[in-house]
Amino acid sequence: MESAFEKYIQSYFGIPPETVTEIISYFQPMTLGKGEYFLKEGAKCDKMGFVQSGIMREYLTEEQGREVTKWISTSGYFVVDIAAFLFNSPARWNLQALSDCELLVIHQKDYAQIGQKIPQWPELEKLFIARCFTILEQRIVTHLSLTSEERYQLFFTHHRELFNLVPLQYLASMLGMTPETFSRIRNKLAKRTS
Repeated sequence: MESAFEKYIQSYFGIPPETVTEIISYFQPMTLGKGEYFLKEGAKCDKMGFVQSGIMREYLTEEQGREVTKWISTSGYFVVDIAAFLFNSPARWNLQALSDCELLVIHQKDYAQIGQKIPQWPELEKLFIARCFTILEQRIVTHLSLTSEERYQLFFTHHRELFNLVPLQYLASMLGMTPETFSRIRNKLAKRTS
């Protein structure tokens, strides 16, 4: 039976099942307990993970000590500091488990070998990076064109379950607002629906 990861790779890249099987053979299972780190800023990023279950937070700490959440990853998302992974630079992002997590992980050395074994890998890698860029671009457009309330409503519509599973200050940070603004919007919208 096809795993969720196999289905994801198949739909994401549109490649034949035998190529999917070969790619997946490079990934190894890994578990993280709540609070454990997949990566810490400043460290070498020598692996990329795919979240099978659980919740991961990607964040950095500013010079003033304030944490800024870039993304909350749930099942079906990759977790990696892509620049650090591809360019061997120190990691800028912390990747921390907010719950117990099960991941499938590929190490840098194995990632490099895929290109030697799968002829269409450069094209697939380009697709992967383009999708990452497209997601980032959409987030920038959302931040620039929508009000705080509109960003809240959009995120709530697509990720309602996270509002009961993730500390709200992390969601506020990811949406580019203070916890106070987030709380004010949340209360305002709750009054509308009650």
